[in-house]
Amino acid sequence: MVVKDVLVWFHTSCHEGIVTPSRKCSKQLSTTHIFLLLEMDWFLVLLLLQMGRIGASQQEEVCSKSLVNSCGDCIRSGPYCVWCKQLDFTEAGEQEAVRCDTQAQLIARGCKGQEIISPKNNLTIDKGEPLSKSFNKQEPIQLTPQRISLRLRSGLPTTFNVSFKRAEGYPVDLYYLMDLSYSMKDDLKNVKELGKDLFAALNKITEHAQIGFGAFVDKTVLPYTNTNKEKLLKPCDENYQQCQAAFGYRHVLSMTPREDEFKRKVTEQFISGNLDSPEGSLDAMMQAALCGDKIGWRNSSTRLIVLTTDAGFHMAGDGKLAGILEPNDEQCHMENNLYTNSIDMDYPSVGQLAVQLEKNNIQPIFAVTTNVEPVYKQLSEMIPKSEVGVLSSDSKNVVELIESAYNRLSSKVTLTHDNLPDNVRVIYTPKCKDAGPPGESEGVCDNVQVGQEISFEVTVTAYSCMDDKSFTIRPQGIKDTLTVTISTNCECQCVDPEDNNHAHCNKKGKVSCGTCSCNEGSIGQFCECSIGNNDEPALRASCQRQNGTECEGRGDCVCGRCECHTTEAGRSYYGDFCQCDDEHCEKFQNKLCGGNGNCKCGHCECFESHEGSACQCGRSDEGCRTLNNTVCYGRGTCKCNRCECKEGYQHPRCQTCLGCPDPCQTKLNCIECLGFDSGPFKKNCSAACSKSIYHVMVDQFTIQSKKCHQKDSEGCWIKFNLDQLVGEDNYMAEILKQRDCPAPPSVTAIIAGSIASVALIGILLLMLIKLLIYMKDLKEFRKFENDQKKSKWAKADNPLFHSANTTVMNPTFTGE
Repeated sequence: MVVKDVLVWFHTSCHEGIVTPSRKCSKQLSTTHIFLLLEMDWFLVLLLLQMGRIGASQQEEVCSKSLVNSCGDCIRSGPYCVWCKQLDFTEAGEQEAVRCDTQAQLIARGCKGQEIISPKNNLTIDKGEPLSKSFNKQEPIQLTPQRISLRLRSGLPTTFNVSFKRAEGYPVDLYYLMDLSYSMKDDLKNVKELGKDLFAALNKITEHAQIGFGAFVDKTVLPYTNTNKEKLLKPCDENYQQCQAAFGYRHVLSMTPREDEFKRKVTEQFISGNLDSPEGSLDAMMQAALCGDKIGWRNSSTRLIVLTTDAGFHMAGDGKLAGILEPNDEQCHMENNLYTNSIDMDYPSVGQLAVQLEKNNIQPIFAVTTNVEPVYKQLSEMIPKSEVGVLSSDSKNVVELIESAYNRLSSKVTLTHDNLPDNVRVIYTPKCKDAGPPGESEGVCDNVQVGQEISFEVTVTAYSCMDDKSFTIRPQGIKDTLTVTISTNCECQCVDPEDNNHAHCNKKGKVSCGTCSCNEGSIGQFCECSIGNNDEPALRASCQRQNGTECEGRGDCVCGRCECHTTEAGRSYYGDFCQCDDEHCEKFQNKLCGGNGNCKCGHCECFESHEGSACQCGRSDEGCRTLNNTVCYGRGTCKCNRCECKEGYQHPRCQTCLGCPDPCQTKLNCIECLGFDSGPFKKNCSAACSKSIYHVMVDQFTIQSKKCHQKDSEGCWIKFNLDQLVGEDNYMAEILKQRDCPAPPSVTAIIAGSIASVALIGILLLMLIKLLIYMKDLKEFRKFENDQKKSKWAKADNPLFHSANTTVMNPTFTGE
């Protein structure tokens, strides 16, 4: 086994650079290596193995500094960055950032150990009362310490221990929450006889046990419950006499240690009913968790809710079926022991319920029948510290179920946290017999007995600067908490000379952590520059490019000019603002400028034989040549033997332009003036068009590349074909000699047609008027006839009428 360990160590160490850092490792050990190992002294083998393990476990300290101008900047750069405050550590012109590095690097450069500033983590236990052995009617201590203050360095972890021991005889509050829908009628009979056995089981656990009782069905609105008045009062079957009115959730009995009171209250309960299968169990659990004063939860107790049901549950969103849109507000709404907002608020979500149960240290036990066991197991996975047990069809096994579930809950200790500040990481490492793996969200110890002390290593790391941020560590389901307050060391605490005119600063400033803080009127690394009539901001602004960083962070502003630092390779930055260096150009095949050029101020200057941003291409245009022996058709440039086309033109040779305007339209005015001496460009046709279009008047086309058929300014149709030449706006045009001009309109026909149209319209209007008059007269005549038929005339003499008397006389008659 030892030789095997050595072989494994050699292979691992080789690839990690522990054994042969300067040579490459072979994939397999040779036969010679194996024989040598077999012949080695066993003591030497063990010593080598131990050294390798120690070397592999050591963490390499690295200081990844970026922009460092002060000790504080250095400390904030990383957990292993330290600052040398030694006065003679830097030379004139050397950047102060060299004071910031790992401790080993600074000592190697000549900094004395006592001159190194490196803030350490500090832990203070503000309250650490010892653990209690048992419950003696006083608040027991089950978690220690209770308050810790941490002063951390950013990025540097610190570890402390948290101990837990469950006190013997710790009180238990059990709230029995029962589904009283009609399908649970057989279970209710057995629950009424349950009190004695349930108290006996709890008394085995503790002498300080209390039991409460509550019941639930569902919201009393459609479609969950029949809202017929008679059905609301008696929702059970007609043959079932003992039935209580429909309700959502009712609190029946507050926490009590009296067995007879529990039995009496439960005996008074009757079954109820509803329509659908899922019940309002989440509504009931939420109110039982929130209405602590009415339920009677004690401050120091293990709080249990035992939910017994044979059906699933409604959750957030189901209330929309009844038109209930207001979300659950996570508040207590109980009057006269009834949940009053049942029909006004939606069901709570599983997340809301889980938060409130955890906040109030309540552990639910779901005692459910086999048909809904998978549903409640999924629910239990989302609610911390919960258990699921299978209930028999008549609930006879509920006491054994509760006892078993309680043992599982109490023997599992889960340490977690609340309200963790941003940029803070916590890792829990359990130290117990049945320990779970280390984790960032929780630490778990299983099979923990009453009175058994366990511990957790808690590692806290802060990754940013903060002042007095707090979070809480606690065991799930237990009231005890540990409050952790975090502050960070982001500034240096240097003991500086009191001389405000120190010789190190040319007697014009004071020393601050090894660097000079100049008096007013002086600036510079050692306050060597007097600003005179200028103000300091103006001088410093002259060292900034485009209002950026002073000297690009690569030099010092001395009397208004940048004095550049040296690069890591020993060369100097250069430029008015130290913006240039010859070490950071683009690489090709891991070579600066591909080895085919020189790096100048961040850009490659290629040799004549190469081109490209990293001089990665040989200078050639063979790949850009077209069929007519042009380069990219004159519509692009050849770079790295590949065409880079102008906007719109397509690869690979820039021949076509999919996004360009249609040349048939853009060249129409030139075609009209060149071919027919008309149009907008008639007066300056030569100047406007001769450079971009070469035209020929033809009777028949020979160019077939671009066919155009456009209407000119005179309304004539012109046919012409275009062929794009080399370049971006050069065309060869063939123009058909004959334009297609439509014949002008006939004036006589237009006038005659207009007169005829007016006459026709007038005749039609007269006929329409005549028709309307005729229809009106016809209507009046028919009305007259109808009135005449309806009139009745009576026969009577007219008193004013006298019959005519006729007297005939012969004028010649004398009477004789």
